[in-house]
Amino acid sequence: MKLLPSPLQSALLFATWLMLNQTLAPGHVLLALVLAIGLPILLDPLVRPYPRMRRPAVAARLAAVVVRDVIVSNIEVARRILGPDAALRPGFVAVPLAIADPYAISTLAGIITMTPGTLSCAIAPDGRALVVHALHLDDAEALVAQIKERYEKPLKEIFE
Repeated sequence: MKLLPSPLQSALLFATWLMLNQTLAPGHVLLALVLAIGLPILLDPLVRPYPRMRRPAVAARLAAVVVRDVIVSNIEVARRILGPDAALRPGFVAVPLAIADPYAISTLAGIITMTPGTLSCAIAPDGRALVVHALHLDDAEALVAQIKERYEKPLKEIFE
């Protein structure tokens, strides 16, 4: 165990405490020092290593795909909501995951949730499937294939 597992974080904690209290009184300096040393030591076991982005160009292309899909999905959802009620067929689908990295899975769940008309609801306890709710589900297999091709495949390249 290092005395300062995160020196920058310790320095920021120390300075922030003193600035918030607007004093350099010995008691506050001592408390700032205790917090600056103690909190990073206590929190260090909870911090996971940051993800490494292996393919930034793929990440940029994925971002463009997501922006496009969000715009197109907004239009589609508005059309369905403002149209007849019969146009909506909500449903759930399990998307089997080929990715294992927790950051990749979390990013995939976030992308699905950001795209109007879909919402990621749960990750299977073993981490091998993602449950997705669709506002309109005509073809579950097509939705799974679209998610895997458009989002999961690039995420696999980026994170794994």
